[in-house]
Amino acid sequence: MRTARLTTEPFSCPSCVKKIEGALERTAGVQDASVLFNSNKVKVTFDEGQVSAEELAKVVTDLGYPVLATKVA
Repeated sequence: MRTARLTTEPFSCPSCVKKIEGALERTAGVQDASVLFNSNKVKVTFDEGQVSAEELAKVVTDLGYPVLATKVA
């Protein structure tokens, strides 16, 4: 498992958190997703054999929250 930390543009509302977490958790290969509302960060634990960090960033961006930076550990 790998961990991606995505930095996004600021979120507009707390309900955005559930929207992003839900979409990521429904993505094949994602084990866990959590959003830190106040810091515009998204942490995703994923299986890189099933999904890439770039694909995870696209999921978030397609929801209307552009990803500005991605770090994978």
